[in-house]
Amino acid sequence: MIAMWVSFIGYELVWFVAVIFAGRGEPWPGVIAALLFVGWQLGISPQRRVALQVLAIAVACGVVIDGLLSGLHLADYAAAAPALPAGGAPLWILGLWACFSLTLGGPLRALGTRPLLAVVLGGVGGPLAYAGAARGWEAMTFRAPEWQALALLGVGWAVAMPLLAWLSHRWTTARIAA
Repeated sequence: MIAMWVSFIGYELVWFVAVIFAGRGEPWPGVIAALLFVGWQLGISPQRRVALQVLAIAVACGVVIDGLLSGLHLADYAAAAPALPAGGAPLWILGLWACFSLTLGGPLRALGTRPLLAVVLGGVGGPLAYAGAARGWEAMTFRAPEWQALALLGVGWAVAMPLLAWLSHRWTTARIAA
């Protein structure tokens, strides 16, 4: 139980580092914090292979969702470069996707068997996190009309969250059974 809270708090600290520094136009502190968190979580993970697989899919989700946000000119990132691909999802936000994915084997493990809850939390929590980054820390700016960006984020996260949670649960269960 303590390890779960430490993991969740660690993720939240990375989120704040990434968002605060991105709001100042500095992507690297967030990228470095994300790399440290990922290294730490993988180092203590009993399911490293599963964690890496889910992490890779989460980063791909970030490339698509944040890339669409940027490519469709629905949002501007304060620290837009470096990005993957160029002009797409900034590395600091992809680092957050990677870190978030690692909470699905720990603090958010229960979402793997509760898909409806994962849809709701993703569809509501994803846009709220971005809105907090935009309004509280100026890490990004939504272009008018703002609802379009929030709708894209809501749909994207409503799909990504249950998918990632289910894969984490399924692959972990399969590895334990093997």
